[in-house]
Amino acid sequence: MKNNYLGILRRRKYEFLLAALLLHLYIGVFFSNIEFYAHVVWPINMLLLGIFSLGVFSCKNRIRLLLRNILFVLVVAVPVASSFMKPDALFMQVVSVVHIAFYTMIFIEILRYLVKPGHVNLDIVSASACGYLLLIEIGIFTMQLIYYSIPDSFTGIDPRNFITIYLDLVYFCNITLTTIGYGDITPANHFSKLATAMLGLAGQFYTVVLIGIMISKYTSLQNSK
Repeated sequence: MKNNYLGILRRRKYEFLLAALLLHLYIGVFFSNIEFYAHVVWPINMLLLGIFSLGVFSCKNRIRLLLRNILFVLVVAVPVASSFMKPDALFMQVVSVVHIAFYTMIFIEILRYLVKPGHVNLDIVSASACGYLLLIEIGIFTMQLIYYSIPDSFTGIDPRNFITIYLDLVYFCNITLTTIGYGDITPANHFSKLATAMLGLAGQFYTVVLIGIMISKYTSLQNSK
């Protein structure tokens, strides 16, 4: 029975990772109680995301695997630690750096899989969607790092606590990558402006490259037939 569950996790690793990313980014829409979201939902989300991300690492390099495991423990421990202490600016800066490193590692593994020769299938589609959501995650914690490091970096963000700031940055990075840009949250200094510009550029570049990869894989499949 255990082997069956592990087999399903291996075969559907990108689908499970995609589901965990969607929950992590958007499950807040179902909760009006910010405290419950911060101290219960967020830790559970990070645990699921950490577990489901492990399957995408195919490397045998011990140093990379050790780094992955350390980051996994940290991203799961951070939400739990925040329940027992009031996060200050320094704590949130460390949180941001850890999450940027964690999501970047996963994003690189996704890209390594996408550029491998092969054909378009469900795994490719799911991995592609994961890559896009991981870009959003990297953007969120980059903006969060700027927010806590440089005062008045953004206007329009609800500063009540770290969760309202995080949720506003989720919204901001989503509308930036999708090029909607309502203008209710805006970067207010050159650090946040350039970071926002780079995030938008990264999203466009990823989309263009992904389309090229998909066309290449589809063409290879047709030629092989």
